[in-house]
Amino acid sequence: MVEHSALSVTRQAYDAVAPTYAQMFRDSLRDSPLDRAILGVFAEAVSASGDDGQVADLGCGPGHVTAHLDELGLSAFGVDASPAMIELARQAYPRLRFDVGSMAALDIADGVLGGVLSRWSIIHTPPQELPVVLAEFHRVLAPGGHLLVGFSATEGLSHPTQVFDHTVAPAYRWWPDHLAAMLRTSGLAEVARTVREPQPTDRRQFQEVHLLARKARAETA
Repeated sequence: MVEHSALSVTRQAYDAVAPTYAQMFRDSLRDSPLDRAILGVFAEAVSASGDDGQVADLGCGPGHVTAHLDELGLSAFGVDASPAMIELARQAYPRLRFDVGSMAALDIADGVLGGVLSRWSIIHTPPQELPVVLAEFHRVLAPGGHLLVGFSATEGLSHPTQVFDHTVAPAYRWWPDHLAAMLRTSGLAEVARTVREPQPTDRRQFQEVHLLARKARAETA
């Protein structure tokens, strides 16, 4: 599979800032009770599905969220396109598994995961490439498995996608209903969503959205 240029640019950019990024976000969950609650709901949904499959944290960065999923009782491992990020994750959490990989071509067998977490990792995927990534999420999930995807929202339906000035690499915002429709097309039905309004002190005045979706238990022929 030929790697698209956006992935190469993103990998190089995150390799360059990996130590700084890890330092900045290492304790981010400690100061975000809403994020911890959302991840807790995801963990309970995965556990309640009755599937003992693993959970992949895709775009795991330095591994702090993967470690939190492990603390919540999930059998979690991380995948990231940046080798530098993966090396930092392995150093910080040597007990856990971390792999270098692309969300568009995961080295994971079909239907083996109880859950997929993608928090702010699809934002660097160009809109025309996103269906491939969503198809991979569907492929690796077991029937009944859950996906939690986090992203920044556009201002309205008139802007289904929108480029924004991300600090590290080119990035995209999504209108939540548009992304939910893309998930449905990929075979993932929305279960719930949360919307966090921007705070006055936030540098970017974007809504932050999490969509929880589920793969059907019975796939139609």
